[in-house]
Amino acid sequence: MSKNKTKLKQGDILLAQPFMEDTNFKQAAILLTDYHDTGSVGFILNKPLEMNVGDLLASFPEFDSPVFYGGPVANDTIHYLHTVGELLEGSHYVLNGVYWGGDYDKLKFLIRTELIKPSQIKFYVGYSGWSPQQLEEELETGSWVVAYGDPNYVFKSDHQKLWKQVMMNKSDVFSILSEIPDSINLN
Repeated sequence: MSKNKTKLKQGDILLAQPFMEDTNFKQAAILLTDYHDTGSVGFILNKPLEMNVGDLLASFPEFDSPVFYGGPVANDTIHYLHTVGELLEGSHYVLNGVYWGGDYDKLKFLIRTELIKPSQIKFYVGYSGWSPQQLEEELETGSWVVAYGDPNYVFKSDHQKLWKQVMMNKSDVFSILSEIPDSINLN
């Protein structure tokens, strides 16, 4: 048991440690959207797919919004994080300025009427999930670095630089870790 136990909460960012070998999570920055004793859910913020939301949903209004790989669980589902929780009934509050899900038909209406802009929403295929105590165990073994969440990480940051950016924002030690090459052979 670690003496310096990290207290997780909804809205935190999980950063894969630099040497994580699981390709699903290599240099992943995951927003923890739901955290309970019964399990946890999050979305990888920095793994874009080569498609647009209209490529996945035939009845969806024309909308220029890329889709991201949310994680390896339920890859037959689509989720969305957005800034308009006050307009979209059924939205789940994640942190100030970030909401998850909500009424799908209302979402399509808000997009058709241009009340939601592409900069206010991100779509994800699948999600990252942990059973009870699994995430705590992974923290104990050093798989993840925990950072404070910020809506700018979700909606305004360059996804290609996000993992490094959040690492650098943590502290000097993590800033150094962010500079470690993907392969030690490159050092």
